[in-house]
Amino acid sequence: MHKYVLLSMLHTSILNDWYRNPPDDTSRPLRSSWKWPHFPGMHDPSDGIPEEVYKELVRYTKYASGAYQVLCPRPMGNVLVTQFTDVITATQGFVARDDTRNELVVSFRGSREITSAIIDTSLVLSTLRGPGLPKNTDAHVHTGFLYAFKSVGEFVLDALREQFEKYPQYDVVGAIACIAALSIRNSFPEVALRLFTLGQPRTGDHSFAELVEIMIGIDNIFRGVHSFGMFRVRTFFIYLTPYLDGVPTMIPTRLGYRHHATEYWQFTEPPAPRHVRRCVGGEDPEGSASIPSTGINLPHMVYFEQHMGKQLQSDPTVCI
Repeated sequence: MHKYVLLSMLHTSILNDWYRNPPDDTSRPLRSSWKWPHFPGMHDPSDGIPEEVYKELVRYTKYASGAYQVLCPRPMGNVLVTQFTDVITATQGFVARDDTRNELVVSFRGSREITSAIIDTSLVLSTLRGPGLPKNTDAHVHTGFLYAFKSVGEFVLDALREQFEKYPQYDVVGAIACIAALSIRNSFPEVALRLFTLGQPRTGDHSFAELVEIMIGIDNIFRGVHSFGMFRVRTFFIYLTPYLDGVPTMIPTRLGYRHHATEYWQFTEPPAPRHVRRCVGGEDPEGSASIPSTGINLPHMVYFEQHMGKQLQSDPTVCI
């Protein structure tokens, strides 16, 4: 059985104030007594996840962090199969092989350059078409994200095809763009595939979200979202304010976009299994969608204690 993990840290660099702070239209009546915006208590016992699931989130977050290094010769101490870069779209990442866990890992770096900003502002939804992607679907995705995937899609599929010829029993894990996960699932239907994303913005429409959930399976999708409480002092009062990674909700649903399942929301600090909630569906009103977007911010740069991007120095030990 092939196994594959796809990892994604999607950074967006948006140029105008509206896109950085769009009107929020995701608030809906909550199913509990929490007042909007919903922010669970620090030790809410109903919000924890199993220790083994948390360890997997941390593990593949480290792979995603490695994609930000200039050189990553041994991702998580494993074999570097190949690296890929497209100069125009600034799409970059690597394929690694873990011979202990019998898996291939595809990790994509999130967009952070000026050219990526142009890609990220391509808000128009385009028909889902590209290397390896299913053809008989009415799904639509963000034009910029689709263009970025197309720039490296064939290269990634060829690299995996070559590895499967040598290691047919390996599974696959990945960290990018759920678009790439669909391509891999459609190209290698026998592969056991898991998808990990971090700070992923809404990527496509309702049909696309459904397609991701059906083809990959909601139990094989781990869409990480990070927030924490920020103390603010006013006069003689101290307020604890929810401070959420603003990227996942930056693109509003009123433009036709929807999230796919399954969200794993770290709703407070410190990172720990009891501080992560497994949300229900793609737009759980008691998940991170209950907190308005504040655009690119500090929670987007740190996931499960791993620094992402050039704003905060990534940990070089994840590459040796």
